[in-house]
Formats: sequence, C-alpha cells, structure tokens
Amino acid sequence: MTPKRLRPRLSRRAELAIAALLEHGTQEKAAAAAGISPVTLWRLHGKPEFRKALLQARRDAFSHAISRLQHGSSAAAATLLRVVCDATSPASSRVRAAQCVLDSAARGIGLEDLEIRLRELENQGSPRDEHDLGHRNRGKTKEPLVRGAKSGVDRRNLMEKRERKNE
Repeated sequence: MTPKRLRPRLSRRAELAIAALLEHGTQEKAAAAAGISPVTLWRLHGKPEFRKALLQARRDAFSHAISRLQHGSSAAAATLLRVVCDATSPASSRVRAAQCVLDSAARGIGLEDLEIRLRELENQGSPRDEHDLGHRNRGKTKEPLVRGAKSGVDRRNLMEKRERKNE
C-alpha cells in the first residue's frame, strides 16, 4: 500500500510556476522564467490547490531562511559583544550593539517565561474552583460579571471606569 500524498499532485507547469514565483520578484518575470504567459499564471492563481501549494512552498522557503539565520546567530552575538567591549569602536556603535544585546536577551527571557507558563497551563488542565460558574462560564475568564459588558474588553473598561469613579 502506498502512502497518500499530503497535497494533490500539480502539473509540471504549475510546479515550475511556483518555483519561479519563489525565485523572481514580479509575476511577469516569474511567468517568463516558467515559460508560461502572465495570463496562464493568473489563471493558476485562481485554482485553490495551486494557492495552497504556493503557500506551503513559501512557508518551506521561509522556514529554511529562519534556520540559516539561527545557524548564524552565534556569530552575530559574538560580533555584537566584541563591538560592545571594544574601546576603540565609536561610542554610537557600542551603544547600538549594547542595545541589541539587551533587547535580544530580554526577548529571550520573555519567550522562555512564556513557554514555562504555557507548559504549566497545559499540565494544569482546567480544574473547576468555587468561583467557577459551571457550565455557563466554561472556557471563559473568571472575572466578575459586570452589567452592561458585552465582552472581556468591555468588562475591563467598565470596571476601570467604576474604580476611577470610586477613587
């Protein structure tokens, strides 16, 4: 038994068009590179299976580019740190490099914290507590109900207004 294809098989012309679209900046250049007319390329864009395959090809290309950037991130970090520590570098370069290092470190810590919190929530499940309203509130926030609020944002805004009014 042969495994099923994840995506429908496209014509050779459609596959060439996708490769050309990834490689060239304009529709006209892509059509010329694929050996088809711009009208044919436009017609291909009208087919859902072509659009789906093009989107997947773009995702794959982007994923590959991100992988290459991640591979070079160690060298980039070393370069930034070298500029920060080099007293002969212009002050503006050292400040900018330091800012990049600090921003990247802060973003990394934030992502790690978010990942930890997400794992904790996933492991926690959704236990019910005494403040839960049961079936009416399943999957929703446990904020107190506020008369006149239509959504969570409205609820927060109304609560903030009432707090300011009471101050």
